[in-house]
Amino acid sequence: MQQSQAVVSLLLWGTTITLLVWPLIKWRFTAECTSGVCISDDFFGIPSTYFALSGIFLTVMLAVLTIGFLYDQVFSLWTEWRNVDMERNPFATYALAPIWVMTIALQAEVLKRTSPDDEAMVKQAEWCLRWCEAYTEGEMFARAVQRWDKDMGETPTFWFTSDEAMERARQASFEDES
Repeated sequence: MQQSQAVVSLLLWGTTITLLVWPLIKWRFTAECTSGVCISDDFFGIPSTYFALSGIFLTVMLAVLTIGFLYDQVFSLWTEWRNVDMERNPFATYALAPIWVMTIALQAEVLKRTSPDDEAMVKQAEWCLRWCEAYTEGEMFARAVQRWDKDMGETPTFWFTSDEAMERARQASFEDES
């Protein structure tokens, strides 16, 4: 969606500005033009209006693309913002949101069960399960458990955590909900 929106936006910019500029300069492309830069009202039998509108449209498109290129590639403004966002977001670097806890724990358990003879794989899967278990003590997991309890009934104790951790998640209170 975002990629098509960029193309549609570019076309809309070009069309809108072309149609706004055209009334200001169309007199130069008519036979009535007597002063300033006058352009023949046809080229090779084709009305010059088509060439003028195409020229305006392409100029606007080129200007928008040039500004976008300078903004992104030369000044790197967008790139820097995204880098800062990613570096400061713990859930994009090292922390796990509840959905990722569940996904990684499930994958680790599947790996562990399907590769019982591969000691390295089992060791890595157990590490992932410990990582997931550590995040069951966090606020995000507590919020998720409370919401799951509310929406779907009591959430079961998952294989990577304990009854005590689930109970702590249920009992947690949050400042913004008081």
